Amino acid sequence: MSDPKHVKVGPITFGNDLPFVLISGPCQIESRDHALFMADALAKAAADAGVPFIFKSSFDKANRTSVSGRRGVGIDAGLAILADVKATLGCPVLTDIHGPEQVEAAAQAVDILQIPAFLCRQTDLLVAAGRTGAVINVKKGQFLAPWDMAAVAQKVASTGNERILLTERGASFGYNTLVSDMRALPTMAQTGYPVIFDATHSVQQPGGLGTASGGQREFAPLLARSAVAAGVAAIFAEAHDDPDNAPSDGPVMLPLTWVAPMLKTLRAIDQVVKN
Repeated sequence: MSDPKHVKVGPITFGNDLPFVLISGPCQIESRDHALFMADALAKAAADAGVPFIFKSSFDKANRTSVSGRRGVGIDAGLAILADVKATLGCPVLTDIHGPEQVEAAAQAVDILQIPAFLCRQTDLLVAAGRTGAVINVKKGQFLAPWDMAAVAQKVASTGNERILLTERGASFGYNTLVSDMRALPTMAQTGYPVIFDATHSVQQPGGLGTASGGQREFAPLLARSAVAAGVAAIFAEAHDDPDNAPSDGPVMLPLTWVAPMLKTLRAIDQVVKN
């Protein structure tokens, strides 16, 4: 196995051998006030648990199940809100990008550019993102084996940018179903790059509601505990103050009240595993 690489994002350092980081926020940006409220609440929960925190939310959900699905506030408004969250709370911020034309503007506003799972093999997008010098988080496609991510990471690294994070979010298993194979985590860690486990998208049921994706959020904390026990650099877990009425990914997002107790348990596991 390669020696663990460390990736610094502001005051936070990711590493498979370092204390885990929380990446969390609502699936999509709904408004400035809501983003600031969620970021503040999550930052406090993370601080109370002694866990470094990065705020995540998307300005556009370009891969919705239905054409009628709500996609978000758009790139201009969304990036302004994310920049405001960063300036107000001092926490690093992360958002998805969907095409090379979005890369430069996003890199100026946020700390981490995230490549969605469905786009993880899009060479032009990966290379354009890498060239910004920003931290790049690539989600493993549901259709890829974990060892395939070495070639994905190499596309970004070919630009000279090795500030790379790799995220596991489950693998397709039959119709409308994902499964999480914990063997994927050490396999992806063989690249040396920090590995993140996406606990909430891993319990998603893609297209399971017909015109939207379903999910089983009750299993997300269980999978998060399993991933931390396996040894990861970070846990990605979307959260919301009213997930049942959220515009996207409601069935998998954690209620805000679940976050603090989950983090305390995860930190205790992480300390045992890494000490």
